[in-house]
Amino acid sequence: MSYSFLLIRFVDGEVAPMDRERFREVAGPYAVGGWPADGEGAVDLRAEDGGAADVYFSAAPGDLEFVTFTHLQFGAMVDVFARLAEALGAAIVPQDGRALIFHEDRRRHLPAVLRQEARVVAPTGPAVSAGLEED
Repeated sequence: MSYSFLLIRFVDGEVAPMDRERFREVAGPYAVGGWPADGEGAVDLRAEDGGAADVYFSAAPGDLEFVTFTHLQFGAMVDVFARLAEALGAAIVPQDGRALIFHEDRRRHLPAVLRQEARVVAPTGPAVSAGLEED
């Protein structure tokens, strides 16, 4: 697929930082060509079935501000994507369509513009794929 998905953590309707080390721990094993030396920028990920994604991220000192997935291929890469979102406590926000969250109690943390239409899905690749394809 060729459009973008953001992983964003929200607390009380505001963007909140995500753990940079947790991001690297989950995504690192799938990084093609290593990890950026300064810990921010871009990395290509490839899953065991050959599925890939381009990942862009920006960070404040110690914490991630956002993670963007582009060219996300369905299959095992969506499993990685789901594990990463869950590990970071992040919502999946497509460039269009409804936000996906993994637990109903996270809905109250979304900004008002996302809250009502957000969809709760299981934190698995198949559930995330189905949630993304519904729109």
